[in-house]
Formats: sequence, structure tokens, C-alpha cells
Amino acid sequence: MNSCILMAEITQNPELRSTADNQMEIAEMFVQFINAKPENPPALIKVVGWNNLAREIKEKYRQGDKVVIEGRLEMNTIDKPEGYKEKRAQLIASRIHPLGVTDMPAPSSAPAASSSPSPVAATVDNTPPKGRSSAQAIPPADTYDNDEEIPF
Repeated sequence: MNSCILMAEITQNPELRSTADNQMEIAEMFVQFINAKPENPPALIKVVGWNNLAREIKEKYRQGDKVVIEGRLEMNTIDKPEGYKEKRAQLIASRIHPLGVTDMPAPSSAPAASSSPSPVAATVDNTPPKGRSSAQAIPPADTYDNDEEIPF
């Protein structure tokens, strides 16, 4: 099954167009996301949304917005005038979600008195599942170097 979830930043305002027969609307935009190795520049990919999602993308999202995009990855082959073929990836979006909070403050040890609701913090339970001894528990991901294999 081809399913991707990508957290990215929109690098160009979405463009809305229609198919040749004016039956469907299509929104196209480019997004960038952080590369696995920090020394590499961010990766860029084209995102395409169809029909109602295309209208939503055009109306709600702008350059600089941070989003989570759900969809499927598609590879296209393009014939170049120089005589070779180039493959390009694009993400066909099925859902898009805005990331409202871009910079989260570090959690404090004492809860702050506030009338506004606070965001829910994700907690990680590192206890082994039933039937697995603590010797078989998978250690947190931050204990591994990016170049090493993750033990499963």
C-alpha cells in the first residue's frame, strides 16, 4: 500500500487550475521538508490536490504555512530535451492539516495557571509490552546514531 504522511512547509502559494474538460479542479504547490541528515539542504516536493481538497488548499494555505499532508507518493518520468529521462516524485494529497503551533515552549515542571487550554503533550511509555522482558525492550530512538541500524 502506498501511503505517506509528510510534515512540511509550503514554499510557494498553491495554484488552482482545471482539467482540460473543466470537470475537476487541481491545486498544485511545492513544499519542503527537513532532510534526514542536517548538513543536507531541505528536500522539495510537488503536492497535488484534487476537487474539493484542491479548493480547500487554495483557500486556506499560503507560502510559509507548516502542514501535515497525508497522501500517496507518485513517480513521474519526464523526457528531457537533452535526451535523457528524469524521474520526479510528487505527493497526491488526500488530506491536509495545518500545524497551528510552530514553536512550542519547553515544558515547565509546575503547571502554569492559565484560563486558556494548554496543548496536550505527547508522552512516551518505554515499558515493554506484555510478554516481552525488559531486556528485549527497544531503547528510545535518541540513543542511536543516524548511521546505525535500529534494532527490531
